[in-house]
Amino acid sequence: MPRIMAIDYGKKRTGLAVTDPLKLIASGLTTVGTHELIPYLKKYFAAEAVEQIVIGEPKNLDGNATDATALVTECIRILKKNFPDLPIVKIDERFTSKMAFQSMIDSGLKKKDRQNKALVDEISATIILQEYLQRL
Repeated sequence: MPRIMAIDYGKKRTGLAVTDPLKLIASGLTTVGTHELIPYLKKYFAAEAVEQIVIGEPKNLDGNATDATALVTECIRILKKNFPDLPIVKIDERFTSKMAFQSMIDSGLKKKDRQNKALVDEISATIILQEYLQRL
């Protein structure tokens, strides 16, 4: 059964999360350098069936676009070019980084481990995917 993948796109790093085959549980997959995203996805999609991508859309508190919104829009364009048959859904990602950091604190990670920005990005992607699954 195909999975759903979430992307927390960033200028330097991109966090990835996927569902289990039954699409019940969101789990962090990895964080890749943004310049490595498309080659990584091509390799991953060759090994695993993915039916949809959910990507975090950055917004200000008032709901307007942020400086990062244009980066995500460009990422979506590149994803559609490379994976034209894969549906892409945008989901509001406000507060996901803060929620990811708080979950790291709540799980007892030491301060040094919480400074790992790659882990924050992966957890953010997992939160984006979990929120999407809850809406289904």
